Amino acid sequence: MAVALIVAAGRGERLGSGGPKALATVAGRPMLEWSLAALRDVPAVRAIVVALPAERLDAAPADVRAVPGGQTRSDSVRAALEAAPAGEEVVIVHDAARALATPELFARAVEELERQGVDALVAAAPVTDTIKEVGPDGRAVERTLDRSRLWAVQTPQVFRRAALVRALSAAPELIRRATDDAWLVERQGGTVAVLPATPENFKITTPHDLRVAEMLLAERAQR
Repeated sequence: MAVALIVAAGRGERLGSGGPKALATVAGRPMLEWSLAALRDVPAVRAIVVALPAERLDAAPADVRAVPGGQTRSDSVRAALEAAPAGEEVVIVHDAARALATPELFARAVEELERQGVDALVAAAPVTDTIKEVGPDGRAVERTLDRSRLWAVQTPQVFRRAALVRALSAAPELIRRATDDAWLVERQGGTVAVLPATPENFKITTPHDLRVAEMLLAERAQR
């Protein structure tokens, strides 16, 4: 069984929503609601905790516990984990901005974590673009990376609880640098595997992303 943590404390400046990004309307409902609906359809999920801006804790539904988000993403995850019920040894971490994640993806991530016996499992899509690494000036190309070994990481990310607790106890400077919690697990020598997912599970960041998400969600509703 698992507990799910949703990171939803982003301010949404790039989206231009005029308020918390997770509460912006996407295809007729708040962005956060899409992730909540998907997680409610996963039998393994026993509880959901959402990290929201402190002034909008009232936006969480009655069946979901809300906590104030922190200064960094990992701070928000830690706050949500501390508020999660004890006893569930699998922890799902998900960004509310990935509103197109499906119940099937969440369920498969939990199953694969158990099957593979790793410390963490991250949804990811194979990179299809050519990726070049540039030098300190930000322009001169130093090398072209082998894209056959590159994955664009998404959420959900699923952890063994003990591994996530250890990761979130890292030094503050590492917490500030972390763009995802799996990186912190890697830094501590933990094993992290990828779970193939589709590019459709993208992060809604800009108004263009919002338009694409609304189109895809509308198509799903018609199936």
